[in-house]
Amino acid sequence: MRQIFLDTETTGLEHRLGHRIIEIACVEMNNRRLTNRHFHRYVNPERDIDEGAQAVHGISREFLADKPRFGEIAGEFLDFVRGAELVIHNAPFDIGFLDAELALLDMAPIETVCRGVCDTLRMAKELYPGKRNNLDALCDRYGVDNSHRTLHGALLDAEILAEVYVAMTRGQESLIMDLGDGPDTVSGPGAAAAVVRARPLRVLRASDEELSAHAAQLAAIDKESKGKCLWLPHEDEN
Repeated sequence: MRQIFLDTETTGLEHRLGHRIIEIACVEMNNRRLTNRHFHRYVNPERDIDEGAQAVHGISREFLADKPRFGEIAGEFLDFVRGAELVIHNAPFDIGFLDAELALLDMAPIETVCRGVCDTLRMAKELYPGKRNNLDALCDRYGVDNSHRTLHGALLDAEILAEVYVAMTRGQESLIMDLGDGPDTVSGPGAAAAVVRARPLRVLRASDEELSAHAAQLAAIDKESKGKCLWLPHEDEN
C-alpha cells in the first residue's frame, strides 16, 4: 500500500479569506516502509503572510519572492501523489487549502487524484478522547524524537508524522499472519494484502467426572429456580 504523508505551511489560517500555500511536502511510504522519496517545494503566494503564521513557520515573503507559483509545481505534485492514500494531521485544513489552490487553476479536487485521505488527528481523538492530540503531544506519547522541531516546517512535520503514524497503527501488524495473493486475501489498514491462515482447532471433550459435575450443577439450578433452568430439557419441550 502506497501512502503519502503530507503537510503544508500557509500565509494564514483560512483559505476562504484568500490565504495561500507557501510550502508543501510529501513523504512516501510503501507497505509501511519509508522509500526515501519525497516531494518538497516552497511556493510564492503573491500576497502577504500573517504575522501569526510567520511566527509559527518562520517563512517570510522575501524568502519566497523567487520561488515558483503553485501553478508551476501543481503537475509535478499531482504526479507524485497520484493513486496513493494521503495521510495528514488535521486533514480538513490541508485539503481545504489544496482544493482552493487547484480550483484557482480550474483543476479537480485532490481527492479525485488520490486513493483516499487518512486524518491522523481524527484517529488520535478516537484513541485518546479529551487529551492533547497535536503532533508534539503524539511525539511525546509514542516516544518519537522531535527535539529538532523548533519551528513548523512542512518536510520535517511530514517525516515526523510518518513515524507517529507507524507507532499509532503498530497493533494492526498482529492481524497480518502472512502476505500473499491467494483467494483468501483481504485488504486492510497497514497491509496491501493479508492472508489469514486458519489453524485447526483442538477439541477437548469433557471427562465423565466433569459431565457428572455439570449435570449436578444444572439440577441444583433447576431446583432453585423451580423448574426454570434453561439448560435442561423439560417435559413440555419434548
